Amino acid sequence: MTVHQLPLSGITVVSLEQAVAAPYATRQLADLGARVIKVERPGGGDFARRYDTTVHGHSSYFVWLNRSKESLTLDFKDPRGRDILDQLLDGADVFVQNLAPGAADRLGLGVGTLTERYPRLIPCTLSGYGTTGPWADRKSYDLLVQCQTGLVSLTGTADGTARVGISVADIAAGMYAYTGVLTALYTRATTGRTHPVEVSLFEALAEWMGQPANYTRYGGSQPARLGTQHATIAPYGAFTTADGKQVLFSVQNEPEWATLCADFLGRPALTGDPRFATGTDRVTHRAEVNAIVAERIARSDAEEILKDLEEIGIACAGVNDVAAFLDHPVLAARERWREVAVPGATVQALLPPADLAGVPARMDPVPDVGQHTDTILTDLGLSPDDIGALRADAVI
Repeated sequence: MTVHQLPLSGITVVSLEQAVAAPYATRQLADLGARVIKVERPGGGDFARRYDTTVHGHSSYFVWLNRSKESLTLDFKDPRGRDILDQLLDGADVFVQNLAPGAADRLGLGVGTLTERYPRLIPCTLSGYGTTGPWADRKSYDLLVQCQTGLVSLTGTADGTARVGISVADIAAGMYAYTGVLTALYTRATTGRTHPVEVSLFEALAEWMGQPANYTRYGGSQPARLGTQHATIAPYGAFTTADGKQVLFSVQNEPEWATLCADFLGRPALTGDPRFATGTDRVTHRAEVNAIVAERIARSDAEEILKDLEEIGIACAGVNDVAAFLDHPVLAARERWREVAVPGATVQALLPPADLAGVPARMDPVPDVGQHTDTILTDLGLSPDDIGALRADAVI
């Protein structure tokens, strides 16, 4: 199947994007066949290109987030560059931007201006704290938002807090921007109406804080930091086996607790112990529950523990590092890895997680900065001399 047969073929996205959140949203649109024109600064491009150099000299972030896109270098503050951007927007379906607070409005790229000038265009704005409200002008990044939503206060152990190890606020915002754009495209197709999309990192991650928000508001205190354990479920977490490895498992309900007691712990009478009768009781008496479980697990090697738990239907797993994840048998057996070209090399990349039956994923190359500039401008009708003049003046 070619790109022209993918679900979003024929959709053009113009994106003034950088870092993680907006590129993640547009990469997913590109995965489904949209043409994504990534507008980058002449001379350097998206600053995420320089976050690190670990992937054959390229940034691990950039390689992850920017496959299947076209890169156009353009100084759209220059009137000639702005004219090019306007021509692109005139033919686009979606415009995505995560510029600094207030920058889009100052550049004449605010939602009101765009919807008036391009009635069929769907503008999508990603920001730190929203485009209105007391923090609209504040810059933000992932860790700040993790802190402001309270996520960091929940992450770690009793000895200290910790940042979640991936850019979870950016990822959340990118996902909601992606689904918002898909919804807006569907609405336009079925009703003819266009709806601008706005997503903030703060509000995206705030949605993910729903359970601890309820727990804190109505329970009187927030969930405790318990490392791999769970604030409202016990037993739950990682335990050390006889060979020094870690095995993680949890008990989700009363039948599982009864099974664990009878068939793994060898203590069926525990199901009648009032300290452990319900999930809430087991959380209250977490120390006693953990001591019983830990003693049993410490008697056997990890392989035996996992085998025993799986046989009685208790979900369990070892604790992998990233290298073990890369070699995970599920990814191998389900053939989830694909080769993707990057400038000067190829890399292994995971297929998108949502499989559409009969629709292969698009896994096209990661572009070099400005790689498609000449082609895009030629398509707009510029001559080689025009393009040369723009390049000489650093407009492209």
